[in-house]
Amino acid sequence: MTRALVTGGDGFLGKALVRRLRLEGASVWSLGRSDGDIGESVTFENLPQVDVVYHLAGRTFVPDSWLHPEQFMRSNVIGTQNVINYCNRCGAKLVYASAYIYGVPERLPIDESHVVQANNPYAMSKYLGEQLCSFGSTYLSVPTTVLRIFNVYGPGQRSDFLIPTIVKQVLFGDKVKVKDLSPRRDYVFIDDLVDALIRAGNSCAVFDMFNIGSGQSYSVAELIAAAQLAAGTSLPVVVDDIPRQNEILDVVADCSKAREVLGWLPRSSMEDGMRLMVATAREVFR
Repeated sequence: MTRALVTGGDGFLGKALVRRLRLEGASVWSLGRSDGDIGESVTFENLPQVDVVYHLAGRTFVPDSWLHPEQFMRSNVIGTQNVINYCNRCGAKLVYASAYIYGVPERLPIDESHVVQANNPYAMSKYLGEQLCSFGSTYLSVPTTVLRIFNVYGPGQRSDFLIPTIVKQVLFGDKVKVKDLSPRRDYVFIDDLVDALIRAGNSCAVFDMFNIGSGQSYSVAELIAAAQLAAGTSLPVVVDDIPRQNEILDVVADCSKAREVLGWLPRSSMEDGMRLMVATAREVFR
């Protein structure tokens, strides 16, 4: 039986991963916020011996990273070093949940060889975490797989993220209000991401890195249209025309390496994912 530790196990992604691992017969320990601060090494002192650590914990919301960059560095950098130290002590392999760190893309789709241009404190903190993972693999012999996750979405995601915000307005508002319609992003559904994490945990790599996305981008306008189609609404759309700081106009992941090495493919279309988002939101808020 595989023994796994999931940091951030009480979060949006962590809950889904813990549930899936247990369904597949793994013995799983979930490390959530109430179990300790990952920025403190003492948090890891009395944890059990495991075979694999899925490191999902950390600060994630980009706008907050501009307000409190020091908190992101502490959680996402020092916290990652504490996880690596724990893996080294118990001989566990590590799956590190990284992020989109390529900045303004020089080409589309974006493969793993694309230059890194972290353009916000969150992206920089995740990139520094990747560097620690590479160091830990080379000098501490901690087998590590890094997943550069593009934009994840799914039922249960916090309402301050874009797709849940749109769905909530479509279902319970009289209009849909957004800042900008034009930016395009590559969105991966949470079930597909969980599958990628588990495949990474089963990998025998000493160190490897994979993009995880859908291979297709959607504009904010297209997301609104998909949500309205799923909900059966035709609400007016109000646009502030306020671009976000350091906005990127288009992002598309090249996931061919994950397909070739991990045997992973995204299986959920935006239409399918949006239908689930709408159905779940109706159930929760009715």
